Amino acid sequence: MQATQIRQKDGIFYFASYRAKDLLARVRFISRFYGEGEEIAASRIAQDDDIAQFISRIERNDHAFQRALSRAKIRQLTNFYETAVSQPAIPGTVLLYTSEKLSFRANGDGVGHLTEPGTKFLIIDGQHRLAALHFYMLERPTDAATISVPCIIFDGRSEDFAAEMFVIINSTPTRINKSHLIDLYERVSWAAPDRKFAARLVEKLYGDGESPIRYRINRLGGRSQRDKWVLQAELFNELHRWVRGRWRSIQLAGGSSKEVPRYYAIVRDFLKAARSVFGDAVWGKDGYMVTKPVTIKALIRVCADLAKEDAEPEAGRLARWEERLAPWTEMAKQFREEGFYERFAAKGEVERVARVHRDLARAAHIETAKKP
Repeated sequence: MQATQIRQKDGIFYFASYRAKDLLARVRFISRFYGEGEEIAASRIAQDDDIAQFISRIERNDHAFQRALSRAKIRQLTNFYETAVSQPAIPGTVLLYTSEKLSFRANGDGVGHLTEPGTKFLIIDGQHRLAALHFYMLERPTDAATISVPCIIFDGRSEDFAAEMFVIINSTPTRINKSHLIDLYERVSWAAPDRKFAARLVEKLYGDGESPIRYRINRLGGRSQRDKWVLQAELFNELHRWVRGRWRSIQLAGGSSKEVPRYYAIVRDFLKAARSVFGDAVWGKDGYMVTKPVTIKALIRVCADLAKEDAEPEAGRLARWEERLAPWTEMAKQFREEGFYERFAAKGEVERVARVHRDLARAAHIETAKKP
């Protein structure tokens, strides 16, 4: 196919134009998969809802970076294609990726012939536009045949390169939610090491069999589920707050490879101790606020305070901390949902987290850290 080779610093990529039908035959739709009940159960799909049927058949993979497709957005774009006459239907480029190294034979001035990959392109940016184009082609094949789609093609890189491009393009609050971004930190070269560290802690707290909050972290952003206790982004913020303040000592102690397991073990033991002293009648139960976001965030802050003075030795730590946190057993009634906001009066969530943190620490005679 005809293409233009584009150079930017050390990067080389290509600009090409595909007819709609040809492009749709060469792309692979995929979305990120969340396991262990993390996905929100889909409502029953009507047989006449072609868009919903299309989305339900899309490949889902836990290594993917793309978001799940939105039916509403696809319908909106399809309608735009139908009504656009003088305006171009797809004025912006679609970004495509292949891990294969493509051969380019230049004719001059950067223009030449680019070979096509043996496998389908992965879509970095433009899945909704191309999904809508699929339905537009089904409904108006003659009109769709007149559409050529401008494409930027990246080749010969690892899939992490494609994930990083996705984050760069979508890393504004209106485009990609914080929880989704945290999932991808490990694959983004420019993410700060302390943020990657905190993201690894969240991942271990979510998936490790010893974690008291295993599978209770909502990794889907703002869409909550009944059995989830805290948003991934909220937990990340608290862990990053702690890690950031200790980053120099973490680096001196060996960095992520050594310290992620150690910090995870500290949080794990602390939450186990908290679960033990609050008791099964309170921990994770409806009607109590102990495992609600406001308290979980406060618990992480108390954990950081306690770890500063009594993290070592690890042997016997859980028993020591159960004894240290024993006064919380008597506090459990204060965490009843009814009247909780009056008992922990505050102007807002930020102030209330600080209030719960302070009261829990005081009861256990733990010195609170100064605000970073």
